[in-house]
Amino acid sequence: MLDRQPVAEPGGLETGTTMGGLFGLDGQVAVVIGGTGVLGGAICHGLAEAGAAVAVLGRSPERANARVSAIEAAGGHAVPVLVDSTSPDSVEAARREVERLLGPVDILVNAAGVNSSTPFLEIGLEEWHRILDADLTAVFVACQVFGRGMIERGAGGSIINISSASSGPPLSRVLTYSVAKAGVNSLTQYLALEFAPSHIRVNAVAPGFFPAEQNRALLSEERVRSILGHTPARRLGEPGDLCGTIVWLASAAASGFVTGAIIRVDGGFSAMTI
Repeated sequence: MLDRQPVAEPGGLETGTTMGGLFGLDGQVAVVIGGTGVLGGAICHGLAEAGAAVAVLGRSPERANARVSAIEAAGGHAVPVLVDSTSPDSVEAARREVERLLGPVDILVNAAGVNSSTPFLEIGLEEWHRILDADLTAVFVACQVFGRGMIERGAGGSIINISSASSGPPLSRVLTYSVAKAGVNSLTQYLALEFAPSHIRVNAVAPGFFPAEQNRALLSEERVRSILGHTPARRLGEPGDLCGTIVWLASAAASGFVTGAIIRVDGGFSAMTI
């Protein structure tokens, strides 16, 4: 168990709070579902560098252990926990295991997901349900399981869901994924309302185009040229680009009044019109 620092009190920050105190996560316990992936892994490292003890949740024990080893080699503290993020029983068991190893959870990041480029008229129900289960139902389940734990504990918390630039307006070739991520946005804003009395903040981060396992097949040379032509930053995202926003949303710097927000980290993609 950790020596814990209290979550910032509701109503804003005290005058004289240092920048390190604003953004530091010392004594906090963070869970990253999908922490074995490219983006989720970078988020795990970012939270650990800010001082949090990180539970790396995923399906693969080999990848979870490798991620934990990399975090510990960099001086952080992490543990691997296996989970089927679409199963309430599995997520509940993972929550209990995290609490046994690290203590009560302060921060939840939902970063798992899958994608597909199947044209609309060729999408079958199996694919439809597989993507919705992984990208939306799993977020619902985790928010319910960990949110209930935060409410019962009574010390507040921060939930951060990973949305997407495709959540609206939708992008071509990823219909089911776009529908799921639009649902993540809606769920995020609803839970910000539902959980506010318990001082639990719920926000989402909407990345632009970040090469990862789930979308690598979609990023043909032609599509990348089109993306870059619509992105003022003129590059694709790198996993570390997400870490500052995630740490901010998890920290005391955002604890006073940031909830229900959809924060875009997309190199200006959503601001480009012509």
